[in-house]
Amino acid sequence: MQPLRDNARVLTASLVGTAVEYYDFFIYGTAAALVFGPMFFPAESAAAQTLFALMSFGIAFVARPVGAVFFGHFGDRIGRKSTLVASLLLMGGSTLLIAFLPGYAMIGWTAPLLLCLLRFGQGLGLGGEWAGAALMAVENAPPGWATRFGAAPQVGVPIGLTAANGVFLLLSLMLSERDFAEWGWRIPFLISAVLVILGLWIRLRIEETPAFRAALELAPPPRVPIVRLLREHSGAMIAGSAGVVVCFALFYVATVFALAQATGELGYDRNAFLSIQLVSNVVFAIAILIAATLADRTSPALTLRIGAVAAAVVGVFFGPGLMSGSLVVAAVTLSAAMFVMGFTNAALGHWLSTLFPVPVRYTGVAFAFNFGGMIGGAMTPVLAQILSTAWGPASSGLLLVVAGMVTLAGVMLGRPASQE
Repeated sequence: MQPLRDNARVLTASLVGTAVEYYDFFIYGTAAALVFGPMFFPAESAAAQTLFALMSFGIAFVARPVGAVFFGHFGDRIGRKSTLVASLLLMGGSTLLIAFLPGYAMIGWTAPLLLCLLRFGQGLGLGGEWAGAALMAVENAPPGWATRFGAAPQVGVPIGLTAANGVFLLLSLMLSERDFAEWGWRIPFLISAVLVILGLWIRLRIEETPAFRAALELAPPPRVPIVRLLREHSGAMIAGSAGVVVCFALFYVATVFALAQATGELGYDRNAFLSIQLVSNVVFAIAILIAATLADRTSPALTLRIGAVAAAVVGVFFGPGLMSGSLVVAAVTLSAAMFVMGFTNAALGHWLSTLFPVPVRYTGVAFAFNFGGMIGGAMTPVLAQILSTAWGPASSGLLLVVAGMVTLAGVMLGRPASQE
């Protein structure tokens, strides 16, 4: 019974902690799409405000590789558990402070500067979050269950996003447009404080992973893990980063960019579109479970290859589906994108962990995941907005075609590392 209780505790800690951190991360994306443009940036034009807001969203992706190196250093030297607690505190503190920021009308350019600084803090914390949660699950997994255990943090992603969208939808239904824009958007950031306390309580109850303890018994940890990675595993870092790109590209085109376009230029009702995003999040969660089971029965690399090719196909139809004017067609388009997203996402924890030996695994997985995220997550929504402005929303999905091919190349080039 003890192993069963231990496994349940590890999976809960991986899932809940990641759900909390991604809730924090996604409420920023939702707020950026809905209110941050006019709230924190000068009124040059509505399109410029949306672009500035999306660019501020992308700052976190620049911070994430920095957080990956920083938290990865300590995750490989002192352990997974302590590092996960620290990353959650940084993420939660940055999110809470956003709730108290004054707008551009009150303090001018200081407002967006502070917003961007706190967004950097969010990214720094999240840079160490996912890798630690994935390794905590994968390194505790029974034989034949590594992908399904490693998918626990992935399931936390749609839970966090659903909670974020659900809170904003509820506020939109309860508040007037003016109240929502003036103060209602701050409530989700305040709620995050309660969720962070919950995540901390759960994570403080888990133990260190057997793989990390065994590695320490064999040899002392590397003094500077990133140096060893660059010297001995640079190829794995490149392949791993490429393998992550389409996951982020799909997600942020289908959430942040789609919400900004739909409620802005395309004229969809905000509450209706938030509702169909909630439906697509459920599809995403189901796809993760399907893909993780398939990966354990075949291989994580095969599942990722399927997802990469499917993402390129979805990219051809994404723009036209979004701009069809039909809420039903838009819902099917988003759900298809998020289903494919499940296949590009579910096996990442297991696949990335195979690319690096245990002594540098936290840093390697964190850096690859977040550097790939910087490319696929920070650049894609901004480029999609630029393409949409220049050639119409139909062109935005072409970025998914490119991202799918990049990930396919990365997965095909990645090779399992020999364990030291």
